[in-house]
Amino acid sequence: MNIVVILGIVITLVTGVPVLLQILKSHPRGLMALFFAEMWERFSYYGMRGILIFYLTQHLLFDDAVAGAQYGSYTSLVYLLPLIGGLLADRYLGARKAVAFGALLLVAGHFTMAYEGRPAQQTLVYAGQTYPVSAQGRMDDRQVRLMVGGKPYEFGPARGGGLQVKGLPADAPLPGDLQPGSYTLVKSADRVGVNAFYLAVSLIIMGVGFLKPNISTIVGQLYPQGDPRRDSGFTLYYYGINLGAFWASVLCALLGQHVGWWAGFGLAGVGMALGWIVFVLNKKSLEGHGEPSDPELLKAPFLGPINREWTIYGAGLLGVAPIWLLVQRNDLVGWGLGLSTAASVAFIAWFMAVKCDKVERARMGLAMVLVFGSVVFFTLFEQAGTSLNLFAARNVDLSVTQAATAFAGLPAGSARQLAAAGITPAHWWGWIDTGIGAGQTQSFNAGYILIFAPLFAALWAWLGQRRMDIDATLKFGLALIQVGLGFLVVVWGAGTAGADFRMPLLLLGLLYLLHTTGELFLSPVGLSQITKLSVASVVSFMMAVWFLSSAIAQYVGGIIAGMAGTETLGGQVLDPAASLASSLKVFNMLGWWGMGFGAAFIGVSFLIKGWAHGADDHTPAAQPEPLAPTLDGERQAVNPAAVRADRQA
Repeated sequence: MNIVVILGIVITLVTGVPVLLQILKSHPRGLMALFFAEMWERFSYYGMRGILIFYLTQHLLFDDAVAGAQYGSYTSLVYLLPLIGGLLADRYLGARKAVAFGALLLVAGHFTMAYEGRPAQQTLVYAGQTYPVSAQGRMDDRQVRLMVGGKPYEFGPARGGGLQVKGLPADAPLPGDLQPGSYTLVKSADRVGVNAFYLAVSLIIMGVGFLKPNISTIVGQLYPQGDPRRDSGFTLYYYGINLGAFWASVLCALLGQHVGWWAGFGLAGVGMALGWIVFVLNKKSLEGHGEPSDPELLKAPFLGPINREWTIYGAGLLGVAPIWLLVQRNDLVGWGLGLSTAASVAFIAWFMAVKCDKVERARMGLAMVLVFGSVVFFTLFEQAGTSLNLFAARNVDLSVTQAATAFAGLPAGSARQLAAAGITPAHWWGWIDTGIGAGQTQSFNAGYILIFAPLFAALWAWLGQRRMDIDATLKFGLALIQVGLGFLVVVWGAGTAGADFRMPLLLLGLLYLLHTTGELFLSPVGLSQITKLSVASVVSFMMAVWFLSSAIAQYVGGIIAGMAGTETLGGQVLDPAASLASSLKVFNMLGWWGMGFGAAFIGVSFLIKGWAHGADDHTPAAQPEPLAPTLDGERQAVNPAAVRADRQA
């Protein structure tokens, strides 16, 4: 039994049973349906996210820079499309229909990801002869050999550069040391499989666009205005998000590594299908909330006999095609984000100068400061799915135990430790596997949130009731300090790396702990502050700017992740020492960026403290801000109607 699964069961029982009892006892029936639907949706998203970078670098054989950029393009588009989905739901479809349609697209996308196709193949060409590269296993179990004369040989870096093939006989057709320029590497890919991948992520992007902005909108609608249960209802709902993210990282990574890519991605699809079923079967429990604002308009013919509702569905399906083209062009995504950013900043500057009074100008200025802080924070934080995931596989000792041992009468240790001790368990449940898969380290963040979110919720509530809540800019500064410090903890622990250039798992655990506590400082502020500080006439536009900033962070983060990469052959690192040095160099840069910007935000917070002009003040009787850590770093309610309702609450 995998140790992460065992710990996950314990954490879920300890934290989940009280949540379930509270939902059943004190909240509308519809909350349970939305809780499970969103839990399974996040299960599907984070299940795919946890293994995607390995699929790109090992199955499709993208180099690290290309894989990081591809990941950044995908996740940045995931943050942009919800703006369109929110507007369509607000004006036409209603939240419930938008969520159901988006869920079906997600199911289709995740099951399409389960189609692997033929793995990309790499071949070494030397003196006109070809030598295939053979690869077995996935993620940190990856084993790659160079086939010479039908036999597999290990390889590594040659002194002075190039490639060293180890153990070659004297009469081998190529030398043991291949100098740079004396050989070439040729890659062949299954175009059907590659195109299926791009189709899958395009379906997922479109599906998220319809689902993500609307499901939490219905949560808010379940409670009458002023209902004291509303904030606790959101907090319970967000628990479901993190529970789904936690188990996705544990189980999809486990199956992806030990069974196949199809199993990891397929399980994510099964999770989303379950979410859709739960949502559709519990329509009555939603009590009529989330329905179209004008049902007759939606049913009326729009394009010939086709009504407006089916026109929107058809446009959503047709929209997958341009996304399929766009997601393959990282440069076009970058240009689009750059032009959008320039236009947005120019408009806001004009609006502040021409349309705002002194108070409004100060509030809008504070909102832009927070938007900038969000970009910096999530550029660093979102290294989790790329550079940190690869770092875990290549340069972290993922064993909890140092050698095979026994616990509760069962042998315990990683598979390699048990093999070294001569122990062969009869069944998979007959031993405790203390090895953690690289993809499973993505569960650390969600697991920490499940444990620490109630403590932070109590802290913010205690401070809010005493009118001692920390200033938003100061919270952002403290969050940036923590995310930067997380990287520096790993950098400062470089001396603990062993002869295999692997560092202790404890350091990676500390990094994710600091990143999580930083997120818990920033998450309750985020979008709610933007909606409070923005002038009413541009609140929807500022909401779009907030999500544009998230997309920028994802895009830039993907490029930075490529900078941490190193040379690979067949998806395996050629030089572990160079891989460690490259990762630590980038982590050191990111760490000091985070610390520097954090210190700047803390200093600036005392100078711009009054810019809010009371916009975020709590009256003594007011409920504190609901804690909303979502792993995405922002509140899910991005439907314009929901934002307006929040602003009036």
